[in-house]
Amino acid sequence: MEDPALQTPPPSSESIEHGNATLSWDEMIEKSLSNFGWMQFLQCILVAVATYFDAQQSFVSIYADDYPTWHCTNTNTTTCTKSSDICRLPKSSWSWDSHPSKTIISHFGLECSSNFVTGLPQSSFFIGCLLGSFALAALADSSLGRKNMLIISCLSMSVTSMLIIFSTNVWIYSTFKFLIGFWRSTIGTSVLVLLTEKVSAEWRFTVGIVEYFCFTMGYVSLPGIAYVNRNSSWKTLYICTSVPTICYSVVAYLFVTESPRWLLTQGREKEALKILQGVSKNGVVLHASLPKVDAKEKVSFFQLYASIGELFKKRWALVRTVAVMVLGIGVGMVYFGMPLAVGNLGFNIYLAVVFSASMEIPSCIATYFLENYKRRPSILAFSIVGGVCCVMCAVIGDGRLRGVKIGLAMASFFGACTAYNVFLIFIIELFPTCVRNTTTSLVRQAIVFGCIFSPFLISAGRKNNFFSYGVFGVVLMLSNLTLLCLPETKGIVLCDTMDQQEKKETSMNEMGDRVNV
Repeated sequence: MEDPALQTPPPSSESIEHGNATLSWDEMIEKSLSNFGWMQFLQCILVAVATYFDAQQSFVSIYADDYPTWHCTNTNTTTCTKSSDICRLPKSSWSWDSHPSKTIISHFGLECSSNFVTGLPQSSFFIGCLLGSFALAALADSSLGRKNMLIISCLSMSVTSMLIIFSTNVWIYSTFKFLIGFWRSTIGTSVLVLLTEKVSAEWRFTVGIVEYFCFTMGYVSLPGIAYVNRNSSWKTLYICTSVPTICYSVVAYLFVTESPRWLLTQGREKEALKILQGVSKNGVVLHASLPKVDAKEKVSFFQLYASIGELFKKRWALVRTVAVMVLGIGVGMVYFGMPLAVGNLGFNIYLAVVFSASMEIPSCIATYFLENYKRRPSILAFSIVGGVCCVMCAVIGDGRLRGVKIGLAMASFFGACTAYNVFLIFIIELFPTCVRNTTTSLVRQAIVFGCIFSPFLISAGRKNNFFSYGVFGVVLMLSNLTLLCLPETKGIVLCDTMDQQEKKETSMNEMGDRVNV
């Protein structure tokens, strides 16, 4: 028997039929979601919380992989001094300042290992993110959907994070870091796409801020967790950040709803109507007799990635994909590289991360007020701010102006954060529903690709700041040249198919030509 919630209700003053015109699926979704109520707000919060845990796993290495401080055990000898090379001293002449297993450096005895070995875990994490984005991205657009992909990613990431405490050497530890990166690779994408598809165009930018805020809170929480456990093993950090994520995965499975837009692309109209019926408060009557959406056939494993192939069929889609991926490398390198480079500032690592993380808050506020401004100029302006400040950090170096350098580093991170936030909204608006999750994931792959080299650049930057801050700034500014290939998207209504997107833009271009004439 048909669900009563999906049966056609009696006519009302604001029926889905207006005169002789019947609303399309796109128009019906926009009308149903236009009144942003408490139910939608709670759904958005519940979805966005996933990025809180994502941020913790992304930056936990700042503390777990840090090089701990040490002291000489015999102060009556000149053989051991604070400026001595620890690798040239007898093991009995020095000791770590805190817990011998505070970080993996002290736990695995890596104090004299090469920069490649000590940087391997974080690079493995980013490699896992890169491969995970490629392997899992299309599944959220095809068979699994946004909700299931999000839950699987969170649960798998947290379980792997629990298992990492059983690592006995840096190689096993790096393998687990790779797996953590692999599973968390789709969390940000799934959250952003699910949030923006649950609301109308009017609220799309606003809910995007919710994701950034939750990610910021996850980042800000790390110094507190690390400071409380400063005399404990690095394993405690992973336990404290993974157990809550497991609990969240269960809650999300029970209460998060799927994207109605994605359900329609799968031919599941009744489920989409039921979700829309629960959030529609503006009197729109949801008819079960709307035009039938063709259900997708069962596809093979290889056909699951057909959405990637769709991007190569249209020249405009291919140009946009390449352009946003190049832009993503520049913006992402600074956004993720600067927090990981706080150790190069020569400042208290707990306060350095607090200062860095605090820049995310004004960035979120700035992003909120940029809602009514065009996307391309916003990204360009804040990228230039971030890039120039990065280069200035490299020029100043480590001298009496260390305080100025710290301020420039914070300003650079603020510019990169704001550009990154607007950029993620921008790519959502550039592509239709059928490939939106895929293109967003491809961009994140590009971001992570640049991040793979960040640990090595940061390591080289300990001796020469240009190899870290200088390279970050130059790459960020040069990547913005790709904005010339991309259209403005402020205020547009999201499309569901490639043909709809192409027809809409053709119509807009023709209208613009008439205005110019």
